[in-house]
Amino acid sequence: MNPQSIEVNARSYRWMKRPVVVVCVDGCEPAYLDAAVEAGVAPYLEKMMRTGANLLADCVVPSFTNPNNLSIVTGAPPAVHGICGNYFFDRELGKEVMMNDPKYLRAGTVLAAFADGGAKVAVVTAKDKLRKLLGNHMKGICFSSEKADEATQEENGIDNVLDLVRLPVPSVYSAELSEFVFASGVKLMETRRPDLMYLSTTDYVQHKAAPGSPAANAFYAMMDRYLAELDALGATIVLTADHGMNDKHDSDGKPNVIYLQDVLDGWYGAEAARVILPITDPYVVHHGALGSFATVYAPDGEIAAQWIERIKELPGMESVLTRSEAARRFELPPDRIGDIVVVSERNTVIGTSASRHDLSALEVPLRSHGGVSEQRVPLICNRPVDGVESSRRLRNFDALDIALNHAQ
Repeated sequence: MNPQSIEVNARSYRWMKRPVVVVCVDGCEPAYLDAAVEAGVAPYLEKMMRTGANLLADCVVPSFTNPNNLSIVTGAPPAVHGICGNYFFDRELGKEVMMNDPKYLRAGTVLAAFADGGAKVAVVTAKDKLRKLLGNHMKGICFSSEKADEATQEENGIDNVLDLVRLPVPSVYSAELSEFVFASGVKLMETRRPDLMYLSTTDYVQHKAAPGSPAANAFYAMMDRYLAELDALGATIVLTADHGMNDKHDSDGKPNVIYLQDVLDGWYGAEAARVILPITDPYVVHHGALGSFATVYAPDGEIAAQWIERIKELPGMESVLTRSEAARRFELPPDRIGDIVVVSERNTVIGTSASRHDLSALEVPLRSHGGVSEQRVPLICNRPVDGVESSRRLRNFDALDIALNHAQ
C-alpha cells in the first residue's frame, strides 16, 4: 500500500492521484511562451495557461542549469542541497572542478523518495552532465538524450531506448536534443506509465534565438505537440524553467563582457585573485562560458573587502557581495562560493581572462544568463490549482509542491 504522503527536505508531498510530469524547459524566459501563443503556434500551451494555472516564479541565483534542476527535484535551495553551480573551486582538492558528481549533493531528491515509497519514477534529461545528479539513489528509469544509445538496464533502468523512441541520437548542439526528451517522455508514458516523471531540456535554442523569432517559435511549437500528447495520456503537467535568458551584447552585436580576472590581475598582480565562472560546463560553444554570475577568491577577508569597493565601480556591475551576504541573499552554501560574489547587469556578462574564452563559435550575438535579471520563470500547470496564497513568493522549486499538493 502506498503511503498517503512523503516528506523530503522538510516538505510534505501527497501521493499522486494520476501520473505527474514536471518539465524543466532550460532557458525559458516567460516571453518565449507568450510569443509562441500569440503567434498561434502553441495551441496546447494557450489552453494550459488559460484553463489551468498560469503563474510566475523565481529561480535560484546563480541562474544556471545544475543549481536549479537540483533545486526543483529536491524542493529546496542550494543552501540545502549543496549544488551552487555547474563548476566551482573545491577547496579540499585545491582545484577547479565540475559540480556534476553526486558526491557534492547534500540532500535527497523527491524523485528518489517516491521511488523508495513504491512509485514508478522516470527521468529524461538532455545532457548527460545532469543524469547522475538527478538520478542519485533513485530506483527507476534515468537516461539522457545525449547518450540514449548507451543506456542499459543496469545503469539506467532501461535499454533499447532508440527502439522505443524511434529517433536517432541527436547532436548535443541542436533543438533535437530537447525533442528527444519530449518524445521519450511520451513513449515512456504510453508504455511504462510512470507515476512521476521529470523531463529536463537544453537551452541551445534559447541561447541563439530570441522570443518570437522563427527558430524559437518552431521549438515551442514542437514542445506544444508533445505536451498535448502527455495531457491526452492523463498526466498532470507542471512546466517551469531553470532560468531565463537575455541579450548580452551591444548594438553592434559584440558581447558586453567584463573580463574580471584581467581586471584584478591589472590591479593587484597575477594570481592574487582567482575568478570562478559557475556557468562553465563541457558545452560552451553557444555561450563561451560567459554568464552574469561569478565568484572571486581573495587572499583574506580584509583584502576582499577592499576589492569589493573597487569592483562595484566597474560599469555593468549590479551587485558585489561578501560570501556571507551572498549566502544569505541567494540561499547558497557558503563553503562552496568565493570570498566575493559578483552579479552583472541584465545585458552584461562576466569572464575570466579574454585569452581563456573562445568566442569564435558564436554564430549569433551572445545571449546568456546567470544573474538576477534571469530569475523570473514560468510556473504553469495544465490543471487549476488551489490553496496557493496570493502573497506567496513562488519558486521554480515549488513545481513538485504545485503538482502533488495543489493541482486539482
